[in-house]
Amino acid sequence: MTLPLNPAMAATEAPPVMEARRWIQGVTFPADRPLINVSQAAPVDPPPLALRQAIADAALTNDAAHLYGPVLGLPALRAEISAQWSKAYGGTVTPDQVAITQGCNQAFTSVLSTLAGAGDEVILPTPWYFNHKMWLDMQGITTVPLDTGVTLIPDPQAATALITTKTRAIVLVSPNNPGGVEYPAEVMAAFRDLARAHGLALIVDETYRDFDSRHSVEIGGRPHDLFTDPDWADTLIQLYSFSKAYRLTGHRVGSIVASPERLAEVEKFLDTVAICPSQLGQIAALWGMQNLSQWVAGERDEILARRRAMVEGFQQLDGWKLLGCGAYFAYVEHPYDIASNDLCKRFVTDLSLLMLPGTMFQPEGSDAGKRQIRIAFANVDLAGIAELFRRLKSFRP
Repeated sequence: MTLPLNPAMAATEAPPVMEARRWIQGVTFPADRPLINVSQAAPVDPPPLALRQAIADAALTNDAAHLYGPVLGLPALRAEISAQWSKAYGGTVTPDQVAITQGCNQAFTSVLSTLAGAGDEVILPTPWYFNHKMWLDMQGITTVPLDTGVTLIPDPQAATALITTKTRAIVLVSPNNPGGVEYPAEVMAAFRDLARAHGLALIVDETYRDFDSRHSVEIGGRPHDLFTDPDWADTLIQLYSFSKAYRLTGHRVGSIVASPERLAEVEKFLDTVAICPSQLGQIAALWGMQNLSQWVAGERDEILARRRAMVEGFQQLDGWKLLGCGAYFAYVEHPYDIASNDLCKRFVTDLSLLMLPGTMFQPEGSDAGKRQIRIAFANVDLAGIAELFRRLKSFRP
């Protein structure tokens, strides 16, 4: 006898990163051509030693670190985010407009749970972040794709034509995963105005904000002006992850910035799925925010150097087209008469390269997806990037 299966779950695609990992199972890579894994956008190194020491000290001496905490997160961390965000974005964010979650994916799922249900619609620019699409599918929410074309920048006017009475939100990711592009401030403002005019939520996922080439508190730069609007909370919901900046992937710490009224609804979701965020992870995030600004600036400089190497490499690679490059990602169009999902499997065996095909980021059957590939270069140093291009140049279809 087969147990019941939720049809929406059955219709949801398998996790792409896990699927790609299966491609390398049982494969023996030559000693002179070890695997270069550019499939996942997650730090592989542990946090800096001083941060690990802070976590260890808290585990040993702070009894509260091992107990349930507030559902919406530690007050000190919420206050720190509100202060730093207000400074960085030139607007006003208060502590009661901040909530802490078990990673940014949980931030997204909790926010969407307050906004939409089965039968509703949410607009996602394509190529999309696959976990966003997966959650909508699991909930029976219709994903409405917004094609971004060759620029990978979504067009507010094109989005207008997609809005119906069932639309509940528009989701933007900037710097973009998978596209790498940084959305211009005027585009973000236009989407804010569009969402407000139609009574929709504008969800802005800024997981990679620390690696935006325009974002540096030290030089007074900021990627957008959304928080300078005194009424931002009536439309804007911002998501963030501490995983990338402080290498806290295993501690699962993210955040939501939204109206207190929205967070009161979010609290219902969080209380039922996690009760509270990880205490040690929150302590680590707070310590990092208060002590590692210069270290994070150095990490950003290193990522920007790798970004430059990717741009230069594709300028010298015949037939390939670099569509977007930034944060952790290069998003490219390959020149071969082979669908990207098959081509990426060939790269594993022929080149010892693991990367994700555009078919994982586009609607099923998308011709664009068959021509596109995402390369997550953040975990590959400059020598590794040079070797990646050497192998791509040697490929013979």
